[in-house]
Amino acid sequence: MKAAVVSEIGTPGGAAYADFPDPVPGPGEVLIDVEAIETNYPDMLVVEGRYQVRPPVPFVPGKGAAGRVAALGPNVSGFAVGQRVATQVEYGAYAEKLCAPAALCYPIPDAVSAVEATAAVLAYQTAWFALKDRAAMAPGESVLVLGAAGGVGIAATQLAKALGAGLVIAATRGTAKHEAVHRSGADAVVDIAQPNLRDALRDEVHGLTGRRGVDIVIDPVGGAAFEPALRCLAWRGRHVIIGFAGGDIPVVKTNYLLVKNITVAGLQGSDYRDRRPAETAAAQAEIFRHIAEGSFRPVIGDVLPLADFRRALDTLRDGDAVGKIVLTTERNHA
Repeated sequence: MKAAVVSEIGTPGGAAYADFPDPVPGPGEVLIDVEAIETNYPDMLVVEGRYQVRPPVPFVPGKGAAGRVAALGPNVSGFAVGQRVATQVEYGAYAEKLCAPAALCYPIPDAVSAVEATAAVLAYQTAWFALKDRAAMAPGESVLVLGAAGGVGIAATQLAKALGAGLVIAATRGTAKHEAVHRSGADAVVDIAQPNLRDALRDEVHGLTGRRGVDIVIDPVGGAAFEPALRCLAWRGRHVIIGFAGGDIPVVKTNYLLVKNITVAGLQGSDYRDRRPAETAAAQAEIFRHIAEGSFRPVIGDVLPLADFRRALDTLRDGDAVGKIVLTTERNHA
């Protein structure tokens, strides 16, 4: 099969579109003929050797894909050859074929395309557990989403609205992506590229919330945006850290948490996949239900052939993506 193959981590020439052995499903696994592949910021980190998981070389990167079941390994029930499924794995998705645990395969409704389905796996599961589990969002609460033009940011914005948030404020760097973020359902958009962000962001958020602040911050950015966003929280607010796309890993001044009864929580989305697969499958079914019923649609920034995976990773690295970049195999260029 053809795949994006990493033969050497962290070097410009270490990843190439090349032949790779076809996978064979083992016990409890499903073999998928891949049609569409989700790209994510961590994929770029894996290829560059900057992610917490370093697969043994050679390997195929990629954490999410959608396609049709090609074969079932021993002891697999509940799936049929030809069935449309999406899946989430630790790595291996940038390929024409993929083996995945059956417990991590999610049936795709007829009303959802393969491109939409793969775009709605990792980022949407991450946003779901950030809102529902780590932040315990209640209907009517307000949410500030950092990095709102990225995959997780758009997912968090859309899901917060679908789950009953009273106000969703989307934050982007600069104003170029404001229109796209508004289309994803944000009630208001703020710019985190302005001077004196520490005070400016709080002033804007206070102006939108009657000086109360927001109940929840969803933060895949970190860096210089962390402290200003923390200062936007209302009493008993919750700040959920998802990643550090902004570069630096911030330090929390715990006295501020104490005086406002603030909670700062971390979220490693793949832990839910590994530790709570049944809960993850139930969450994915709900995400697909919202899409099939028209509550929202994943925002697809670009669709590229698998052979152009480097262009997708470069776009993610540079922070230029709006929504998800999806790779497709020869089976599906739609």
